[in-house]
Amino acid sequence: MRRILLLIPTSSYRTEDFVEAALRLGVDLVVASERPSTFEAEFPDSLLTLDFADPDKAARTVAELARRQPFDAVVPVDDLTTVVGAAVAEKLGLPANSVAAVATARNKHRMREALARAGIPAPAFTLLTLADDPAVAARRVPYPCVLKPTILAASRGVIRADDEAAFVAAFRRIEAILRSPEIAALGDGASEILVEGFVPGAEVALEGLLVDGRLHVLALFDKPDPLDGPFFEETIYVTPSRLPAATRAAIAACTARAARALGLRDGPIHAELRVNAGGPWPIELAARSIGGLCSRTLRFGTGMTLEELILRHALRLDIASLERERRPAGVMMIPIPRRGVLEAVRGEDAARAVAGVEEVTITAHVGQELVPLPEGSRYLGFIFARAETPEAVEAALREAHRRLAFDIAPPR
Repeated sequence: MRRILLLIPTSSYRTEDFVEAALRLGVDLVVASERPSTFEAEFPDSLLTLDFADPDKAARTVAELARRQPFDAVVPVDDLTTVVGAAVAEKLGLPANSVAAVATARNKHRMREALARAGIPAPAFTLLTLADDPAVAARRVPYPCVLKPTILAASRGVIRADDEAAFVAAFRRIEAILRSPEIAALGDGASEILVEGFVPGAEVALEGLLVDGRLHVLALFDKPDPLDGPFFEETIYVTPSRLPAATRAAIAACTARAARALGLRDGPIHAELRVNAGGPWPIELAARSIGGLCSRTLRFGTGMTLEELILRHALRLDIASLERERRPAGVMMIPIPRRGVLEAVRGEDAARAVAGVEEVTITAHVGQELVPLPEGSRYLGFIFARAETPEAVEAALREAHRRLAFDIAPPR
């Protein structure tokens, strides 16, 4: 039986979907997280604790385990596990991206440098650290600009500034995030803030698979809500994109060039791009698949999930088709409207009754303290829809969201 190691943080939304995909394939699955599971002692061959902040140490631990029971593939799931996944694969001699390439993609400043060297469109950018004086830096940068931590994901800590006062305020707000024990423990890059010029235009997300360096576009998502700041909370994704065919082709070509510039050659990628009169501009490119539960919008061939497709690729199993089903689909990541404690959720049945809505999944639980962006990184839940047109998908998601209500008490 083939054996696969899944690297997945305890905070990930995606454990269930990957485990289900492994069960469908009938493979022997070992799940590694950064914190011990209460069942690890009972299932030592299936559950593993690794230090994701120390890739070399993690690779040695897995190599020792593999001497007794070899692995056929290693699959990192979220940003926290991409570098350690590459290190483990390298140690075991398994096909994967190089550690250097994944580390470059993982750090927003290194990514910007690599793209600029390759001549790929990019805004002006500069790197600051928490030791810098924001008031001095604010006098040197062009406006509008965007400040962002170099190693966080899901728009956490990403803030637009239109003047010096807003710049200093944004810097201090990001500084507080980076000084939290949770982030400081991430090590390299946890004290860095990237400042780059704001890129106007429509934003899209490209889901792709790299096979021997060649990009296969799995889906291109429109983001119909404007993402102009001051924060950049993503809400609605709809595929297929409604952009003209020539624009879609340019986005795919630009993403392929960006992946090559970073040195990525194998496995899933998730890219965020802006599109304006100057063409496509890469904003981010991660060596992993789409986050949250958003992958549930995607089906391939005769119904294969994205997770199964990723596992099949990692194991070098046959993939009947990389073509997404033709029916338009979309997801809404339900935003947290304000900080506080969730007391009740109302309107779920009414939201599910909207034509085209397939499911409403509330991932936050009653009693949970909610933290919106830019400090937070979670959502209240997800709404999924399919319909005959992208416009109908978007309308269904908006109507379902309108029917939901969340009772949020003041913070404790």
